[in-house]
Amino acid sequence: MPPLDHDHPVDPERVAQARHGLIDSADAGRLAGLLGLIQDPVRSRVLFALSAADELCVGDLALALDASEDAVSYALKLLRTADLVQFRKAGRIVYYRLADGFPHQLLEHCLRQLLTIARKESS
Repeated sequence: MPPLDHDHPVDPERVAQARHGLIDSADAGRLAGLLGLIQDPVRSRVLFALSAADELCVGDLALALDASEDAVSYALKLLRTADLVQFRKAGRIVYYRLADGFPHQLLEHCLRQLLTIARKESS
């Protein structure tokens, strides 16, 4: 058990509940890495675009995002490395989609809800 900053907890039951609900340090590190990955505007917008359109090539994603193909390609490379997107080749064209099992609720509920909260706070 790690040392406490004070001699006794104010509410030992809640301390126990908090400890029970924690993720371990390794998982926290992986989660921080994934959240850092989607903090980039191009990468997060790629995820939303793929969620809406199911599958797009780099050029079409660049048009949808109003971004350069280089920026979209780099974003896809990082998202692919993290296993968040998958691809298939059709001749010379590579199509990208969200990875099987991608938590669409993350985008559609959690992240959009966070944007709503952030807009209220900035007003």
